[in-house]
Amino acid sequence: MGDASALESQIAFVEDTVRALDEALTAQQQHILRLERQIDRLEQQLKDQGTRLDEVAPEASDPLPPHY
Repeated sequence: MGDASALESQIAFVEDTVRALDEALTAQQQHILRLERQIDRLEQQLKDQGTRLDEVAPEASDPLPPHY
């Protein structure tokens, strides 16, 4: 019975490890989704600011002369 008990113990350990890894993976995925949404918002803010800048000072977007 010692072998069966050792196997049961190992199985329980593996199940706990898999459960912990699953929870960690789920948390990481949620964090990644939050970061992706934040990046999308920041990209939109940058686009909006660029559009406003072009409306206020369109010459600011002109290329620099060659001697710069």
